[in-house]
Amino acid sequence: MANASISDLQAHTGFWLRYVSNHVSHAFARKVEELGVTVAEWVILREMYSTDSIAPSELAERTGLTRGAVSKLAERLLSKKLISRAYSTVDRRCQTLALTVSGRRLVPQLAQLADANDEEFFSCLPARERSMLLDTLKKLVKLNQLSTLPVD
Repeated sequence: MANASISDLQAHTGFWLRYVSNHVSHAFARKVEELGVTVAEWVILREMYSTDSIAPSELAERTGLTRGAVSKLAERLLSKKLISRAYSTVDRRCQTLALTVSGRRLVPQLAQLADANDEEFFSCLPARERSMLLDTLKKLVKLNQLSTLPVD
């Protein structure tokens, strides 16, 4: 086979997105783990923060996660006493999840860590470049019809 010309890793936009994303994500994961949760649990807690209670199926729809994944995350959050579960008196198969007082107190702390992590990695960019980067990423999400929230 002839020596075919192949592109370098660094020639791909995806390589650079993944490179930055991995570093940003890993730094954030270490920060939230110090408060006893994973990034995936943070996503669930943050989604629940704006509601009094929510059905697991609705939570799955909002996050783009499977019902099974939401169920596993809910069990972990229940064991950590960050959420509670209530069953319908009419149909015990129907349930809702709600943040506990501890869970409601934790979400703003986790949000501060997310803000600080963003600041740590992106404050080197002038405001205009940071805004353009965010707009470009949102445009790519929309054009590629991406709907699953990143949890890893």
